[in-house]
Amino acid sequence: MKTIENLLEDHPFFQGLNPDYLDTISGCGKNVVFNEGDTIMKEGDPANYFFVIRHGLVSLRAHAPGQPTVTIQTLQEGDILGWSWLFPPWKWQFGARAETLVRLIQIDAKCLRTKCDNNPAMGYEL
Repeated sequence: MKTIENLLEDHPFFQGLNPDYLDTISGCGKNVVFNEGDTIMKEGDPANYFFVIRHGLVSLRAHAPGQPTVTIQTLQEGDILGWSWLFPPWKWQFGARAETLVRLIQIDAKCLRTKCDNNPAMGYEL
């Protein structure tokens, strides 16, 4: 069985990252699964985490008052979901829904921001 660190090491986003940083980042992560049709995140909710997509399809969705929700992008294995954790006020700018069974690594944003504050070199590289 692979650890979170091994899974991050295999993910394209983290290729070439210092192995010590992977160990640090993996301490903020956990495996999560969403079934087809599940809401992963809601627009406007706190962005307390981000996701590393390991398997499946995720629709990134936007809503405008009086209009139907539209899919603006479909993400898949190898993609990162959720960048709003990086920028105050740390609120989701879009929603996301599992279009298939989805396996992700959920990274706790507060945990990672704290670790980046304590190790600015890692934060800049990330």
